[in-house]
Amino acid sequence: MRPVAPEKEGPRVNEDIRIREVQLIDQDGQNRGVVPTRDAITMAQDAGLDLVEIAPNSVPPVCKILDYGRFKYQNQKKANEARKKQHIVEIKEIKLRPGIDTHDYEVKMKAIHRFFEEGDKVKITLRFRGREMAHQELGYKLLNKVKEELATLAKVEAEPSLEGRQMIMVLAPR
Repeated sequence: MRPVAPEKEGPRVNEDIRIREVQLIDQDGQNRGVVPTRDAITMAQDAGLDLVEIAPNSVPPVCKILDYGRFKYQNQKKANEARKKQHIVEIKEIKLRPGIDTHDYEVKMKAIHRFFEEGDKVKITLRFRGREMAHQELGYKLLNKVKEELATLAKVEAEPSLEGRQMIMVLAPR
């Protein structure tokens, strides 16, 4: 059995293109129509450039005569620009208690507003201790108050639910 050559990353170039005919676009951007691959490679070498497969899934595949090194460099630059502009959405956690004081509550709300401005999701965790478990309705009231105050800024992704000794709600920015 013959060892299989590893697939190369990126488009096929010059001799790697093993199809009988290709749709050719020359270095000036002119469509030359369907051309035998041998002739297309010869035209590219005469121009001192490479034959690069641009659209491998079309029939026949579309190939362009261009400088492959420059083509790779430009694609890499585009990918880096796209990576710089993307924002990864994080889940920030805010921890509350059922008997939270008004000032503490306002401070937590300011933090939630800041998280939404940054485009992050917020997970609100309400922890019960000891006898507070007997008054879970206080927890639901508090989380509903948070939900109503943030109705214009955020949508509820996960309704308040009790998991053990804590109640959890997830909000996402609108």
